[in-house]
Amino acid sequence: MHRLTCIVSAFALLGTGLLSAAGDNDNQDVLEKVVHRTRDYGRNQGGGIVPITYHNGPVILGGTHAYYIWYGGWTTTSSAGYDPMAANILNHLIQNIGGSSYFNINATYYSGLATKSYVANAVTLSGSCTDNYSQGTHLTDQSVANIVASAIANCFRGQIDPSGVYFVLASQDVKENSGFCSQYCGWHTYGTMNGAYVKFAFIGDSAQCINSCSMFGTGGLTAPNGDPGADGMASIIAHELEESTTDPLLNAWYDATGAENADKCAWTFGAVTGNSYNVTLGGMHYLIQQNWVYNPSVSQQGCAMAH
Repeated sequence: MHRLTCIVSAFALLGTGLLSAAGDNDNQDVLEKVVHRTRDYGRNQGGGIVPITYHNGPVILGGTHAYYIWYGGWTTTSSAGYDPMAANILNHLIQNIGGSSYFNINATYYSGLATKSYVANAVTLSGSCTDNYSQGTHLTDQSVANIVASAIANCFRGQIDPSGVYFVLASQDVKENSGFCSQYCGWHTYGTMNGAYVKFAFIGDSAQCINSCSMFGTGGLTAPNGDPGADGMASIIAHELEESTTDPLLNAWYDATGAENADKCAWTFGAVTGNSYNVTLGGMHYLIQQNWVYNPSVSQQGCAMAH
């Protein structure tokens, strides 16, 4: 969510021409108080629905290409951010979420009014690289943009993928000073680099604030893959992935309060199996939030785990 309740900042990335504006903020602690007043829409459909509507902006067509930027000490045994299980859990998520009945919810969204072009039920992990603390352990939104620009220039051969979403995945020892763990668990936005749009997102390790950014904290559910931090990140990644697909430039799909599709179902999970998971993707279990199914009939819009 980005229009009504978050501070929007714009900044130039010195030397690269990357411009970024803080976008979608998601956090369990402040959903109802600050950011996600829309959290309860999926639970209160009997009392009326605020519909999601189209605002004429583009969506990502032909499949979404995810790029992972592993920032920090994920694989360094001496690092406080070390987590050898995370790559398997989160790579598998992206490699198997496309083509699922879950991601097919996004195929209810389109761009264009006269001739509607619908989102494809397709996601690929198109690239991955590591960044060993180039911006330190205390990031700003500017730092996140720097990380993305550096990865594009040095890891992804300077090529900007128009269907790409670049995810900065920060290890447990990395702070994001604009509000990670206190104001959000993740966000997505876009900028420009060399005249091209760059869609990108920040996802912090949920282990840093397990009671705020996952359902696996004290008295909560059991992490389905045995890694509460990475298992918590999976739902935030799914959230930002689907919003980056259906509202990549922040001008396509959202409701009257500014909530995008995943915002409208944040922290709702439907039926949970074994106190642990609600979806199986490629043989691996995950607990990921519901998403909002669009339908021209407002009464048939709502949160779901499949379409």
